[in-house]
Amino acid sequence: MGLEDQEIVEEVKECCKARDVLWYLVFVGFAVNYMIRINLNIAIVAMIQAKPKDNISLTSECLAIEQTFNATQRWDSSFPMNNLRLTTERISSFARENWSTEFAATEPFSSITFTALKHPLSENPNEAKFAWNEKIQGYVLGSFFWLHWTTQIPGGLLASKYGTKMIFGLSNFAGVLLCFLIPYFAKLGSTELMALRLIQGILCGFAWPSMHDMTARWIPPNERSKFVTSYLGSSVGAAITYPICGFIIHKWGWEYVFYASSAFGTVWFIAWWSLVHDSPSQHPRISEHEKNYILKSLGQSVAKKRAPVPWAQIFRNRTVWMNILAQWGGLWGLFTLMTQAPTYFKFIHGWNIRATGVLSGLPHMLRMLFAYIFSQIGDYLMSTNKMSRTNVRKLATAICCIGQGMFMLALAYSGCNSMMAIISLTLAVGMHGSVSTGPLASVVDISPNYAAVLLGLLNTAGAIGGFLTPAVVGYLTYQNQTTTQWQKVFWISTLWLFFTGILYVIFAKSEIQPWNSPEKKKQPEEEMMVLKSQKDIEENNKHKVIV
Repeated sequence: MGLEDQEIVEEVKECCKARDVLWYLVFVGFAVNYMIRINLNIAIVAMIQAKPKDNISLTSECLAIEQTFNATQRWDSSFPMNNLRLTTERISSFARENWSTEFAATEPFSSITFTALKHPLSENPNEAKFAWNEKIQGYVLGSFFWLHWTTQIPGGLLASKYGTKMIFGLSNFAGVLLCFLIPYFAKLGSTELMALRLIQGILCGFAWPSMHDMTARWIPPNERSKFVTSYLGSSVGAAITYPICGFIIHKWGWEYVFYASSAFGTVWFIAWWSLVHDSPSQHPRISEHEKNYILKSLGQSVAKKRAPVPWAQIFRNRTVWMNILAQWGGLWGLFTLMTQAPTYFKFIHGWNIRATGVLSGLPHMLRMLFAYIFSQIGDYLMSTNKMSRTNVRKLATAICCIGQGMFMLALAYSGCNSMMAIISLTLAVGMHGSVSTGPLASVVDISPNYAAVLLGLLNTAGAIGGFLTPAVVGYLTYQNQTTTQWQKVFWISTLWLFFTGILYVIFAKSEIQPWNSPEKKKQPEEEMMVLKSQKDIEENNKHKVIV
């Protein structure tokens, strides 16, 4: 066994590796990043005050009552609630728990609206409530992403210069501090809250692209799919945020959602700043075996001194654009479901705040689990040469986009079938987990030196979808919360997912690009120029001698 092989074996046997610690801190960091961006998605459901004229009508497909009455039949609060034969036992339970039995009807029963409806998603009547319609809610939810895209590319550039530890850490922590102020700004008004969320989105935008610089400097190529699953800490952040926030809202009120999120984020930042370092060479506690293994695995793919970013070659590169499109499509579908799931479950299926939290969070746990499983499969296929790197990335992206699109289409036609809706939504979000083995890993493959910049481009496209999706949902469902309108929402996402996934499978490649190391490309040219100059001098000298 050679010295290099022996070092690799010893490194594999080693426990508590520095990059394992890094994985966990990155994982929790992304969980924090998503927690502070999506906690408003479920809190807003409890922040909105009930409007009697806009209360849920029984003409809705999912809250319909099968018992029929003629046009002249009237009834009052003495009518026993348990005599109503609802479409499902769940609706009956929901109605008994959340609606008063004081009804006034002057129309056929098929069009009765409950006029004494209690707000089904808030348990504390003393909380501040806001009269924001669907469009304003869409603006509030989307404001985080309005300028979020502007700091994606700068985040990668700053990480290359100052290190991921500083950029990722401070970006997250700034968002955490602003999260603490959300209740105060919400009480000032929707415009003030939008302004705060706008700033929060700008500052948090530096975080995601900065991480790829650390990935390129720390993680051997055949381990990247597995390590990039730490980015899917965002999924776990979403998965635990929704149910925990639902519990907090039920117990203490919506304001404490933001205080709890800020406290958790602060604890993470302290651990991050204490334990993380930008490269193996800078880490004071890493073992020599692990450091040598990482550095030898990376070889010369990561330059010690970066040349200026080759923007022209990047923007002319087909593979770069395929990755951008794949990220756009995948995140359009993900943001549609992640941002709007609480609202969808509230208005279409009538779930209370705790059920909404659990059902909105469950898909993201599956997303994380699927990301981890598929990353193991992808790394195995590449390390055993059973599939090329390009084909592994294509397979992962096909599942991420086309697979997600198939279940999104099923969700569009789930109608009032709650079980089908939950299963379809869960699997659609779960399929997106393969993005860690697809576009997110591909940009490191094609250019380790500029991976952070490329991720900035990818997330710029994704962030644009982040503020467009709430606007689209708000426009389509404004005063029209029906399965037909939500079907249009899901169809739009399906088309984007199919289109971008198919393009990636046809045109993308995951091979390191020549512009990744422009100094290497220039070196032969410079050497040729020197040789040519030397040859010219020799020819001139020879000519002079002859003359």
